[in-house]
Amino acid sequence: IFLVETGFHHVGQAGLKLLTSSDPHASASQSVGITGMSHLAQLKYFSFYLYLFSDEAFIDLTSSLNYFISHHQLTKKEKLDVLSSKIQQEIWRKTGIISTVGMSNANPLLAKLALDNEAKKTKTMRANWSYEDVETKVWNIPSLTDFWGIGSRTEKRLHKLGIHSIKELAESNPDDLQKEFGIIGVQLWFHVNGVDESNIHQPYKVHSKGIGNSQILPRDYIHQEDVEVVLSEMAEQVAIRLRRRHKKTKLISIYIGFSKYEMKSSLHCQEAIEPSNQIAVLTKAVLQLFRKKYHSGAVRQIGVRYSDLVDDKYSIISLFDDPILMEKEEKLQQAIDGIRDEFGFLSIQKGTSLLESSRNIARSKLIGGHSAGGLEGLK
Repeated sequence: IFLVETGFHHVGQAGLKLLTSSDPHASASQSVGITGMSHLAQLKYFSFYLYLFSDEAFIDLTSSLNYFISHHQLTKKEKLDVLSSKIQQEIWRKTGIISTVGMSNANPLLAKLALDNEAKKTKTMRANWSYEDVETKVWNIPSLTDFWGIGSRTEKRLHKLGIHSIKELAESNPDDLQKEFGIIGVQLWFHVNGVDESNIHQPYKVHSKGIGNSQILPRDYIHQEDVEVVLSEMAEQVAIRLRRRHKKTKLISIYIGFSKYEMKSSLHCQEAIEPSNQIAVLTKAVLQLFRKKYHSGAVRQIGVRYSDLVDDKYSIISLFDDPILMEKEEKLQQAIDGIRDEFGFLSIQKGTSLLESSRNIARSKLIGGHSAGGLEGLK
């Protein structure tokens, strides 16, 4: 890891990764592009440029290390340290910024841990952690929250499992971690044992954020019309949240979890639509998708999500649309939004809210932690 920091705040970071020449992910390129640092800077060193403009970035020097440091008598670890030192000097000469470097001959995770837990405390502001350092250095990180990826909430959950140190976490049963945290628990177990298979050559794509909610029903719903009542309510609730954020969705998704007595896999499906935040339009689309994919089975859990969001000013109007009718529907929805904002969600309800299968009234009364995670549209 290559971290540039000044004063008490970080202004940039980059990562150093070494792979064996036989590694399939190793790059054949002899020039390295680095992103990091909040101040735009261009640092030329030998044949590569260092562009620093974000918080973190990694450098893979697998194929280019010998190009920069050609001394055959030096080990890869020694070459890496020499090159890192020269980069530090070049950054200081060009910008006056004191830089910190975390290195690894193994993977990006160990380089990151080396930077966070040792490099900042050394005279050279450099440290190298590899596989041979896992037991002596990684397992001796003093606090669980000092490890990358473990926050205070995760720490509390680990304490409930009787895990209070990195070493105890590394020696724990990964099956127990999977039961508590899912796949993230298994990943965490590998990380504390120094294993990281991330590939920094693959560009990171920001996932589109969405809005959604799910609920566990108080009983098994065996009739399709009862399930559709709840689906309609959830489609409306999430649409209200969408409108409050001044967004439209281009992708609807539904989740149907079946009763444990059904012995069948849950249903996940999605469908692209024209950009909309109209409750009637989204409710119709959700029900159509459900009817298309659902065949039978008692339902116990339901989820609705809208993603691929765009600004609510974005619209697509076809020759078959009636602009006057669309404007009337929007004004009507705005009036309903205004009444609910002032007098509450229950101030205007459909007749279906009085059905036994409806969940609107019961869910609107939930408070505290029970209302967290998506009941915003019911308030």
